[in-house]
Amino acid sequence: MNVRKIVSGGQTGADQGALSACVMARFPYGGWVPKGRRSEKGKIPSRYRLRQHRSRHYPPRTEANVRDSDGTLICVYGKPDGGSLLTIDFAKQHRKPWLALDMTRPMEKNLARVMRWLKRHPEIEVLNVAGSRRSKAPGIHMAVRRLIRALLQRLPE
Repeated sequence: MNVRKIVSGGQTGADQGALSACVMARFPYGGWVPKGRRSEKGKIPSRYRLRQHRSRHYPPRTEANVRDSDGTLICVYGKPDGGSLLTIDFAKQHRKPWLALDMTRPMEKNLARVMRWLKRHPEIEVLNVAGSRRSKAPGIHMAVRRLIRALLQRLPE
């Protein structure tokens, strides 16, 4: 596993859960956000140091994060839909590996799955973490934060 940076789009829920884990662990992070730091709850908090895309819309920043990373982890409850399906489409278009996780499954099982996937894809140094927004998946922020913190603790120094 060669992950050295995590990127995310800054939306509430899965995106901010991953970013929070990085901030807590002092792990390198970044990513593109819509112009104006737009999220479903207003502005993305300034504590997340992210780059503004020239577009105010979500799809262009989603594609930029997929394109600028080496692989994408998608965290949802159940099966991907909406913006998560768009993320998968961008990953396929850009020929980047992707993994969708059902966050209703036990964290330990999801963590093992992510670690196996990363071992199969040693080219992933910049990992894009995407998924459901908070309004669509209450509690996903904390679930993703726990998962990413556990993953970061298992990365080689």
